[in-house]
Amino acid sequence: MKKNLLKSTLSVSFMTITSRITGFLRDLVFAHFFGAVSGFDAFLVAYRIPNFLRRLFAEGAFSQAFVPVLSEYRLKSSEQEIQLFLNRMAGLMITVLFAITVIAILITPIIVWIFVPGFIHDTSRYELAATMLRITFPYILFISLTAYVSGILNSYGKFSIPAFTPNLLNFALIGAAIYMAPWFAQPVQALAWGIFIGGIAQLLFQLPFLKKLNLMPKPQFFWKDPGVKKVLKLMVPAILGVSVAQISFFIDTLFASFLPQGSISWLYYSDRLTSFPLGVFGIAIATVILPHLSRKFAAQSQVDFSLAIDWAIKFIVLVALPATISLILLSGPILTTLFHYGKFTAFDVTMTQRSLLGFSFGIPAYMLVKIFASGCYARQDIKTPVRIAIIAIFVNIGLDAILMIPFKHAGLALATSLSSCLNVGLLFWTLRRKNYYQSFFGWKQFLIRILSANIIMAIVLIITMGKLSTWLHWHWVTRMWHLGLICLLAAAVYTATLWLCGIKWREFLLAD
Repeated sequence: MKKNLLKSTLSVSFMTITSRITGFLRDLVFAHFFGAVSGFDAFLVAYRIPNFLRRLFAEGAFSQAFVPVLSEYRLKSSEQEIQLFLNRMAGLMITVLFAITVIAILITPIIVWIFVPGFIHDTSRYELAATMLRITFPYILFISLTAYVSGILNSYGKFSIPAFTPNLLNFALIGAAIYMAPWFAQPVQALAWGIFIGGIAQLLFQLPFLKKLNLMPKPQFFWKDPGVKKVLKLMVPAILGVSVAQISFFIDTLFASFLPQGSISWLYYSDRLTSFPLGVFGIAIATVILPHLSRKFAAQSQVDFSLAIDWAIKFIVLVALPATISLILLSGPILTTLFHYGKFTAFDVTMTQRSLLGFSFGIPAYMLVKIFASGCYARQDIKTPVRIAIIAIFVNIGLDAILMIPFKHAGLALATSLSSCLNVGLLFWTLRRKNYYQSFFGWKQFLIRILSANIIMAIVLIITMGKLSTWLHWHWVTRMWHLGLICLLAAAVYTATLWLCGIKWREFLLAD
């Protein structure tokens, strides 16, 4: 029986929602115990650097290169050949990542200087970031191997376990903040150990499921293996092609290191909120669709290939537009409800709201980039997204330099959104020009229905949201039930309007 892409996507989305919920609980704990002080800025650097490399290499370039090659092996090779490929891929990853980790630990002050040069003028923050980075950097080893296992599980249609795995990191960080922090002279250092523990936990959690598939690798170092060489060939340029959003956020952090204390923290909290719809739906769809597109390309089924991209675009439009409108209109109430406790002040709410507005504008683009990049990588076309990514990155740097002057950290967020919009526009134009993707009928009517539903939902939000000053003075219980009620009402209005306009769930059914 064929699987349905919508069912697989919803399964991944459900598991991802659990990780986003625990992630919000983690950030609530961060805001309560640490706020937006300089020490937390230093931790975010120590966290962001390995996390940036994780998204850039492990879950970015590696996954986009590894999954298509493994999908091709599944169609054309024997089980013994697949196992040999997996063994050699694991051996190379462990060897290279271990060497990189050791070198990085030895030169952490230089790495901190490269990523946040503005810290050099604040000795205490600079030294604290370097100390914590020595603890957190091994995370890139653990999480890259986790991404390798996830790629195998996803290729074999086991999407739920990799989607649930990030919960373990959140649990580790929450535990570190509450129970370990009091034992440290610098309490924020406990969070660095939380990352270390969380990285190990994520890898160990997935291994039993890989063993159940009889695909547990026995590492062998042989980089000349044809499959390994193909992954490396696809991976090296894919680093830019698939990871523009991560590179853009790194650039934002670099510029923010020259801004007033708290800027990096404000960007972090606002980025966390925009990553919720991206993770729950955008990444979920991209995770499910990449193996599907890879198989359609290998089978030379161009119509099915285009149908899959068409399906993904429609699904993203369905969820990205209301997510964008909701975050823009409810930015103040959401931030107040989630973070305005303990050391996270009303001033922090206002500053974070500004960058949240800048990031929210690009939500549809963040999601669509994942799909259009997958359309290229499934065809093993590396050059196209790389060229476009380079353009987008340089535009982002230029916009950062321009917008940072009048808008401070909010300008950095807006620059990321604008460069992402450029990236997705160029990718879409190229996919059409190269005949990788041909759209089908019904788009005009679909967009009219979607826009109508979003306009009505926006009117409901504007009427019910109230003033931010009122939210700031409410008790947390009052905030919670007001926000929950507004979100439920908006979701009900949006869903009902879609139904009245004639949009049915069966339109989003697509066999895998």
